[in-house]
Amino acid sequence: MVLDIARPVTAKSGSSRARTLKSEFNPKANSLTMLRLGLASLVAMVHAGAVAFGEQPTFGVDPRLGPTHLGDLAVDAFFVLSGFLVTMSYLRLGSPARYLWHRALRILPAFWVCLIFTAVVLAPLITLLEGRPPLSVYPQAFSYIWKNAALHMFDFSVGGAPHTTFTPGVVNGALWTLYYEFVCYLLIAALGVAGFLTRRVRWMPALVIVLGVLNEVAALGLLDLPAQQMRRFFFMFLLGACGLLFAHRIPISGRWALAGLLLVALGLAFLPDYRPVAGVGFAYLCLWAVVALPLRWDPGFDLSYGMYIFHWPIETLLTLLGVAALGVVPFIVIAVLLAAVAAALSWFLVEKPALAHKSRPFPWEEPAIGTR
Repeated sequence: MVLDIARPVTAKSGSSRARTLKSEFNPKANSLTMLRLGLASLVAMVHAGAVAFGEQPTFGVDPRLGPTHLGDLAVDAFFVLSGFLVTMSYLRLGSPARYLWHRALRILPAFWVCLIFTAVVLAPLITLLEGRPPLSVYPQAFSYIWKNAALHMFDFSVGGAPHTTFTPGVVNGALWTLYYEFVCYLLIAALGVAGFLTRRVRWMPALVIVLGVLNEVAALGLLDLPAQQMRRFFFMFLLGACGLLFAHRIPISGRWALAGLLLVALGLAFLPDYRPVAGVGFAYLCLWAVVALPLRWDPGFDLSYGMYIFHWPIETLLTLLGVAALGVVPFIVIAVLLAAVAAALSWFLVEKPALAHKSRPFPWEEPAIGTR
């Protein structure tokens, strides 16, 4: 059984039954685009404080894990929404190869452009602003590109730059999550091939529960488990996937959203890791926002990814140019606006042209009639 959530439910058909995520979700009128742009902008604002002022908002300080940053919550929300969307994409396409092709086109071209532009253009400029010869970043700049080209960030500095911001040795500290994002894409493909998204879908909640228990055991220091970040992102991503798979059973209610918010607040205040206990409430809030918030505007373009990958080096440049002297709020406003410009260029010059190749036939496929 494949969940058909891609078909909007009319008001007439949904009026006689309880409101669920499935009945309320309309693929042509939802808040996903604006939510993701808002989350990317929030990450950019948080990182602006970290880069230029050495501060960012946190929730609760537990000596076992340390604080949960506001940016962490935004990234968690990204993974919940990605799990929802990507699982929908896999079920709609029905082909692991086509699904992975779509995912690669969405994430890799702009990422590679960001690496190259950072190493070739921004790093020399950063080095110049720090009082060193701009060409001193070579040949390390080329090493930065090829070492990180497979999404795993092995090197965060380009020739030692930057070294005079509050995040020394990090030219773009936002890119590290993309590796985990793509591994989650692979996880969905593996689960799909194994049937856990269709005929064995009932086992998905059990998988999420096991991950949550392991994460909580590790957070409490009862067991030393490796791959903390991988477990974190798998958990949040699969919560979003379960939201899609069980959308017909998830009620959409303001009371449930308030309960989820309270659960998250308590988790942040009293737990070393809010996710294992309050992650379900957090995921519910994210999915509730998709259908309940009045942000149902799709401009036909998506700036969220470009905002996410380009904001950090822009903030580094602004810091070295002395813009932080204007104060926190002016700095953040200028940084986000410039990041939005970079995101627009990324979308129209890189991301949109790359996505135009989504339907390109594979070498082993028969070409469509009329294209021979």
